[in-house]
Amino acid sequence: MSQLCQITGKRLQVGNNVSHANNKRKRVFLPNLKVKRFFIPEENKWITLKVSTQGMKTIDKNGLYACLKEARANGWVKK
Repeated sequence: MSQLCQITGKRLQVGNNVSHANNKRKRVFLPNLKVKRFFIPEENKWITLKVSTQGMKTIDKNGLYACLKEARANGWVKK
């Protein structure tokens, strides 16, 4: 399964592990994703989303329906 937040679009990032001797090797930073169910009162149905914790804060701030509308426009959530 893809490591992608369906609200904010956050993905995994690539960086380096740097040792004390300044040796560098590749590593992956994963987003903090949770699978969560949300109720959409406008559509009167439940939806399951894979959301980062930052995405949950965004939903609390802007509202679920507004966030879904934007995510659907970006193609992160199916209609």
